[in-house]
Order: sequence, then structure tokens, then C-alpha cells
Amino acid sequence: MNRVEIIYLIPYIVSLLFSIAILLYARSKRRAQGAIAYSWYMLGESLWISGFILEMISPDLAGKIFWDGFQWLASHLFIIALPVFAVQFTDHKLRKPRALFLASFLVPTLFTLILATNTYHQWIYNNPILAPGLPFSFLLYDDTPVFIGYAIYGYAVMFWGLYILLLRIIRPHGLYRTQIILILLGFLIPIIGALISLLNINIAPQRDITPFTIAVGNLIIAWGLFRFRIFKVAPIGRDRVFEAMMEPVVILDNQNLIVDINSAMLKLLEKKADEVIGEPAKIVFDNFPIPIKMYTHVSYARAEAIFNTGKKQIHYELTIWPLYNQQREMLGRIYISHDITALKDLEHKLRNLNTELEDRVVARTRELADAYDTMLEGFARALELRDKETEGHSRRVTENTMKIAQKMGISGEALEDIRSGSILHDIGKISIPDKILHKPARLTVEEREIVEQHPETAYKLLLPITYLNKAIEIPFSHHEKWDGTGYPQKLKGKRIPVSARIFAIADVWDALSNDRPYHEAWSREKIIRYFIDESGKHFDPEILNIFLELLEKGEI
Repeated sequence: MNRVEIIYLIPYIVSLLFSIAILLYARSKRRAQGAIAYSWYMLGESLWISGFILEMISPDLAGKIFWDGFQWLASHLFIIALPVFAVQFTDHKLRKPRALFLASFLVPTLFTLILATNTYHQWIYNNPILAPGLPFSFLLYDDTPVFIGYAIYGYAVMFWGLYILLLRIIRPHGLYRTQIILILLGFLIPIIGALISLLNINIAPQRDITPFTIAVGNLIIAWGLFRFRIFKVAPIGRDRVFEAMMEPVVILDNQNLIVDINSAMLKLLEKKADEVIGEPAKIVFDNFPIPIKMYTHVSYARAEAIFNTGKKQIHYELTIWPLYNQQREMLGRIYISHDITALKDLEHKLRNLNTELEDRVVARTRELADAYDTMLEGFARALELRDKETEGHSRRVTENTMKIAQKMGISGEALEDIRSGSILHDIGKISIPDKILHKPARLTVEEREIVEQHPETAYKLLLPITYLNKAIEIPFSHHEKWDGTGYPQKLKGKRIPVSARIFAIADVWDALSNDRPYHEAWSREKIIRYFIDESGKHFDPEILNIFLELLEKGEI
């Protein structure tokens, strides 16, 4: 082989090496979706180019026919592998994929038998001749019906594979769309090159430019492999996702006809796909527990349903979403039934737990309230034991204060705070010496000043106790007067807490109605006249009117 011939072969050898490199790369990614089928396709291309090179350099007619036949055999690989790859890579649904795959071997097998027996019938190589050319001679033969038929079959199969790829070109993600486009170009360019040669359109000195178009196609594929990560980031077919969903799903068109349905929904319906696809939803789901037929004219909805399977209840949440095309025109609706049984069971357990906790809290609160009341009554009892002359005063004044407050519409926690404050109203007297507290005569000015310090003493004692923050109003302010002449803060009018204003009336009523060391009990009429005289001075007029009304009715 001379230098010119070697230089002439370099592009073809480069094309072969390029194909082998991509073959090895695809083989290394054999776990990726469609990678094995693609490696078989590349093996066919590599063998075809090898046969092409060996045919070119063969000096005699017999050698060229042999290697041309080798190319025919190599073409079987990519004719079969291309549609297999297309189906696998796009996850295209076929009704009987295994049967179709086996059937794809029939025509290539028959053609191989015809090729092997060509010597006896010349159905492929008819009138073969060795035509001169530079730098190599080339093989020519007449086109036969078998040759043309197999060529048509091969192109039909490969174009069908390209069509499957083309169906998946419209994807929401640009990366996957670009991958499909590059794969299509990588397949289509060699096919077009082979078609040009088949039609005897001579572009290069040799008859067949397919090795060059294969190189261009492989260059595009190589760019896709490394730039757009073909076989590294491959989309999982939407059909597979749809079928793999555990949630029952059905898709309706704008006429509410079933256009698709997954296996989970078919299992609930106990039907086959061909029994429901194309049928009206209202008929198929007429007696169906999930209320699909109730939501055939809404765009969005969410509803719950219960599905009985044997002894167990399955809870479903039905979600309806519209489906739009690129022009934002609604094509139909998708109905997804999500199993929320576990969630419902958890909610039931949480409700039971909450009820149990609430019962415990109520019981504990009752215990704390009883202990709290006992403590407050213990304080009041301790003061009464210290001052025998006022025994029973705290109980009586608390009862009357509560009656006035309830008449005013006070209830709940506010009423409880008033009760607590009433019981503790004289807690500050704990700091008053016995000689002053039990003195039978009138107090001196200095003694009066000591007595008037007991509200502030009560405030200091009770302030650190958080749950008595509101109750502290009565012990601290029950000696304030409406006209501002009271103590310790000399508050006036409504600046005095309402609880202290209520208590002041009940406290004075009890003090004047019972004997004390420094005075005897007043008569009922005298006390009422005193209260009327003190309205707007000592007492809040509105609260006093409520008290007098209760007094008139005999409720106090």
C-alpha cells in the first residue's frame, strides 16, 4: 500500500476510532437507561466502517463482495438496536415489546440466508463488477428487488425509532429536550448519508459517503455525551412514573371521557384499561366511593372519601388539577386519590391522646384550684384567729363581693380573681402590732398611719406570686375612695380598679353591720342612709346602685 492510499484511508480510520471510542463509553454507562442498546448500535456502526475500509482496500472482486456482505450483516445490528434504544431511552409504551423485539430478527435472518446463498440465485449481487477508481477500485452491482426491499425495511425501522424519539422532544426541561435533539441528529445524519449513497448520488470519489456522515453524527453525539450528560442524567419516562404511582390516578378530557388511568385506579375499579378508556367518567365511577363523578365540572378541588376493603376502611383525599397545553388552553383534568389512612389513624390517636391529656389537665387544675383555695382560706383564717373581733368577716365580705360582681356580669377568671382578692384583702394587717390591732379605743394619728400601711404591705407580699397578679388589686386598693381621699395611692374615680370599688362597698357594709371594738353595729336603715350620703364620695355611684338593688331584693 503506497503513501497516497494510506493518506486516503486516514479519515475513514479516524471515523472508525471515533465510533469505537463512543462504543466503549456507552458500554461503560451500561446501567444507564438505553445505554446497552446504544452500545450495540455503535458496535454495528464500527463493524460496518471496518467492513467498508476492508472492502476498499481489497484488490479483487471476491474480496470486495465478501466485505460488502459483511457490511450488510453489520447493518442488522443498528437496524435492530436503534428502535430498541429509542423505546428504552424514552420509556415508550409498547403493547407487546418482547414479541416485537423477537419479530425484528425475522427479516434480518431471512436476508442473511439469502446473502449466504447468493452464489446460487444472485438476488443481492447481480452482475457484480470491479470499477476502476482512485486510489481504490470499487464494487458495482445491479439493484435487485431483495436489495431494494431490505433497504426499504431497514429505513422504515430506523425512521420508526426516530419517530419515537421525536415524540419525546417536547419536554418541560430544556436539558432533556436538548439531549433528544442531539441524539436525533446523531442518528439522522448517517441515515441521510446512507440514503444518498443508495440513490447513487456521488459526492466523494468513493461510492459511499456514509463513514463521513457517521463521523459527523458521532461528533454530535459525543458533544451531547459530555456537554449535556447523555446517559448520566436521563429522564425517567413519565409513563413509567404514572404507572408506578401508588395513588389511584385518572385523567379526563374536556368531555369528561377517560383518556388515561393507572394500575392503582384500575385495581380499585376491578377493571381493565380497555374497559374504561374512552368511557364517560360518570358511568365508570357511578358507584365508586371516591367522589370523582361529583367533580367533573371544576378546575380545582379537594375532597375526602372512605373506601371499604373487607374489614378495613381506607381514607382517600381526592385532588383535582387542570391540565393545560402551551397556549394555556385546558385539555382536561387529572384526579389523584391520595391514601391518607395512616394520617387519619394518627389524627384519631392524637385526638384520643389530647382528650386524655385534657382530662389529666382538668383533674390536675382542679387539684391545684382546691389547694389554692385552701391556701387562701388558710391565710384568711390565720388573720381571723389573730383578730377574734373580725371572725367570719372575710367569708361574709367575699360572698357579698361575689354577688355584686356577678350582678355586674363579671365571670370566669376575672370573678375568680375578685374572690381571691376578697379573701386576702386584709393580708397586709399581718404587719400591724397586736396592741394597735386589738386596741378598743380610737387610734392615735401615729397608730392610724401604721394601720394605713397595710395595703402596701399586702402589695409587697403578693406581688412575687404570679397567679395573684390580678387578685392583688383588692388588697392594695380597697381603701381608695371615689373622690380621691382614700389611701394608699389616693386614686380617684375609675382609676380605682373595678374589683376594689366593688369590694369597698361590701367591706364597709360588713364593718358597719357587725360589732367592732371601737363601735357597735349600726341599724340597716342607718347604714343605707350612710351609703346614700357617701355615693360619689366614698363609693362608685353605679356600683352602689347595684348593691342597693340587691339589698332591696333581700339577696344580701
